[in-house]
Amino acid sequence: MRADNSHHLIAAARHRAAATRRRAIAALRRMDKAGTPITVNAVAQEAGVSRSWLYNQPDLHAEIERLRTRRNPTATKPVPDRQRASDASLLRRLESAAERIKRLEADNQQLREALALALGERRTAAVLGGAPTTRRDTNPPRSLDPADDPSRTPSSSRRRWSKP
Repeated sequence: MRADNSHHLIAAARHRAAATRRRAIAALRRMDKAGTPITVNAVAQEAGVSRSWLYNQPDLHAEIERLRTRRNPTATKPVPDRQRASDASLLRRLESAAERIKRLEADNQQLREALALALGERRTAAVLGGAPTTRRDTNPPRSLDPADDPSRTPSSSRRRWSKP
């Protein structure tokens, strides 16, 4: 039976892991002193280690993130002051939009009522054959065909008409 020499393999693996860690820490310090941008990819290339290994070392990954944010506190470009909207201006825009919606709803309701009145007068004139009652209705309806009446809507694709 052979002797168990696994302790040599374990020691070699520990030595290799420690050497890899020292290379990564040294690369991180060199890059910090040189002022080069610090990213996981850049540190991995500089140290000769894999990115996945760096991500699996929580303390090294945290140090990389700390140094990266220290050099570049905002990763995204800030919005220029002229383009930044304040809470007050956003609130005013919201109020303005609400007022406009109310005006449009009132206009819409007024137009619906006027249309209903005009269509009712037109229908009355067509049914009774009498004289129009308003100035708008001085011209007789173009067609007495129910299919041309805008108050009716098609009920199927074969253009049968019914009241809405």
